[in-house]
Amino acid sequence: MTVRAFYAAGTWRTGEGSFEVRSPYDGSVVAEVGIPTEADVEETVASAAETFRDSRHLPVHVRAEALAHVSRRLQERAGEIAESVAREGGKPIKWAAVEVSRAVSTFRWAGEVLRRGDEEFVRLDTEASLGPRAGIVRRWPVGPVLGITPFNFPVNLVAHKVAPALAVGAPIVVKPATATPLGALVLAELVDETDLPKGMCSVLPVPSSVAEAMVGDDRFRKVSFTGSPAIGWHLKGLDPRKRFTLELGGNAGVIVHSDADLDHAAARIAIGGYYQAGQSCISVQRILVQSEVHEDFVERLVKQVQSLKVGDPLDPATDVGPLIDAGALDRVAAWVDEALAEGASALSGGRRDDPFYEPTVLADVTADMKVCKEEVFGPVTTVQPYQTFEEALAVVNDSRFGLQAGVFTNDIERAFQAHRELEVGGVVINDQSAFRADQMPYGGAKDSGFGREGLRYAMEEMTEPRIMVLSNLPL
Repeated sequence: MTVRAFYAAGTWRTGEGSFEVRSPYDGSVVAEVGIPTEADVEETVASAAETFRDSRHLPVHVRAEALAHVSRRLQERAGEIAESVAREGGKPIKWAAVEVSRAVSTFRWAGEVLRRGDEEFVRLDTEASLGPRAGIVRRWPVGPVLGITPFNFPVNLVAHKVAPALAVGAPIVVKPATATPLGALVLAELVDETDLPKGMCSVLPVPSSVAEAMVGDDRFRKVSFTGSPAIGWHLKGLDPRKRFTLELGGNAGVIVHSDADLDHAAARIAIGGYYQAGQSCISVQRILVQSEVHEDFVERLVKQVQSLKVGDPLDPATDVGPLIDAGALDRVAAWVDEALAEGASALSGGRRDDPFYEPTVLADVTADMKVCKEEVFGPVTTVQPYQTFEEALAVVNDSRFGLQAGVFTNDIERAFQAHRELEVGGVVINDQSAFRADQMPYGGAKDSGFGREGLRYAMEEMTEPRIMVLSNLPL
């Protein structure tokens, strides 16, 4: 098998040695990818720093057209790229296609935000002592960006780091998950087709130890990390002065109140908890149901969950694919077995069928069980009753995480109450927690991290405002 090259400092290279990317479904070798050398890494970082001297001054039309080109090419190659996502990560092809379509809009949105502009005119003649003055506020990129991405969205999570960086004129070096590096390499191909400087985007499939050293490199002025809390906070501690965006996962709570459409809630939760074998940081994990409708809703939910098709990711009918590797499968199985031993009951699933874990609904859970207090990151949800809406809000908040939450209710006052009280980055009304539109601000609180992605918001995170004060104006 030909070694797949990586993209470093504007050139395609194979480095020294290689590693295999294997399908989580059947273990077949999907690709063999070259490993960057120490010299490759150094040249790439140096190139990003050098490129920044000029890239921050690139005209808007150059950056916007590059983003539009990547968006168009993603659309043209959508079928091919979706199949690659399904093969390397085990994501069902129906959801892989959705991911690619989202990446198309992610790059399109970045170009639209860029063309819209962000300049601000500020009146400064607000006091007699200030005189006839005004200010123009513009945003400037802080410097080269290091983007570190996880396995579960190998195209669109990379896009959410690359697109805003290119939009603001900041060179970016991407360290993709070595389990799923192919999506990032495809994006590098498409950026390479544009007129942007060749040092604007590099993809280095290096080990985590090398990425850690890169975080500490002073030439990177911004790090955007998506992954586990333990790793994210560790990396942040390496350089407290450096700008970070951390998206560190969660154990999302979803509230189903008695006034909700129960069929709609059950159908949407069955998707949100299992569509990617639960391997999404905003996947539904904890379901809280008002006691008056608890039994009725649980019956509907279990029926929906049991209708999900588990199987080959390339089968268009498959809803739930395999977990990413044997280690993840072992962990999920161990946590469920532990919960069952401690008194939980499985209303559906509760068993492994390698490389899959059956879509599982657990009842009779307690707050101290791992399946409730930690991030399962697998096809497992818990369901429990509550009496009052305030009680449900408190249970959702009783977590070290705070990324997103869902609330099913037709009462506008409860919707606003949830928005006010829930300690999360996003509250989704009448849908499950896994909803995300790519232009919306996305990020969390508490151990779920800080900072926001979502094009305009990510662009703000990668820039800083600078005011120019104009004096003696005929205002």
